[in-house]
Amino acid sequence: MKILAMDTSNKALSVAIVDEGEIIAELTTNIAKNHSVRLMPAVEQIMKEANLQPSELDKIAVAKGPGSYTGVRIGLATAKSMAWALNIPVVGISSLQATVYQGRFFDGVVSPFFDARRGLVFTGLYRWTNGKLVLQREEMNVSMEAWLSELKASDQRVLFLSPEIESFRSMIKDALGEKAVIPEAPFHIARASHLAMIGMGETADETHILTPNYLRLAEAEAKWLAAQEDSQNNG
Repeated sequence: MKILAMDTSNKALSVAIVDEGEIIAELTTNIAKNHSVRLMPAVEQIMKEANLQPSELDKIAVAKGPGSYTGVRIGLATAKSMAWALNIPVVGISSLQATVYQGRFFDGVVSPFFDARRGLVFTGLYRWTNGKLVLQREEMNVSMEAWLSELKASDQRVLFLSPEIESFRSMIKDALGEKAVIPEAPFHIARASHLAMIGMGETADETHILTPNYLRLAEAEAKWLAAQEDSQNNG
C-alpha cells in the first residue's frame, strides 16, 4: 500500500511516501514559511523523486490538528481534494498522536504538547504497549501549570515531546525533576512518515466529513458565539 502523508499543522512542513512500511521519500522543513504555497510543490517533488504517478497512490494520511488553525486547514483541504480527485481513501491523524510516534521505544507515558499561547498547551497522555499506542488521558487544551501538577501527582516518568520544548524545558524540570525525560532536538520535529505508519492501520474517514480537530475554537469564533449567547439571553 502506497501512502502519501502530509503534516502542515505546526511550524514544520513534512510530506512523505511510505510503501508497506518502508519510507520511499520524505521531505521535512522546520522553518516558518507559508505552507499554502509550499505544500503542493513539496508533494510534487517527492512524487517525482519516487517515480510515482498520483494514480499509483492507495491512501492519503493527513495531520488533522491540533495546532495552527491555518496550517491544519491547509493540510486537510489539500489531502481531501487529492483524495476526492483520485478516488482513494483519506485518513486524518491527530497531530499529537503523530508526535508520540517518536517515543515508541520509551518505557513509560508520553506527553506530546503544542504551545497554545497564554500559558495553555494542546496535550494528552499516551503509552506504548506491545507496539500499540494507547491513550491514557484524552487530548485537551489546558494550562501547562495545571497539566504539570497532574503529572507530578501521578508520580511516574514522563517523556515530553514538543516542537516548542525549549520554551517549557525549565518549567517542566522544575515541576517534575528527574521524572521528566526530554530527548534531544531531532525527536521533536514532526515527520509525515510517522503519520503514514499510523495511517496504515486506521480506518479511512469520509472524505467530505473529515474535519479539523482544533481542541478549541478560534478566538473570533469564540467571541461570535459569546455574542450570540448574550443576544439570546438579553433578547
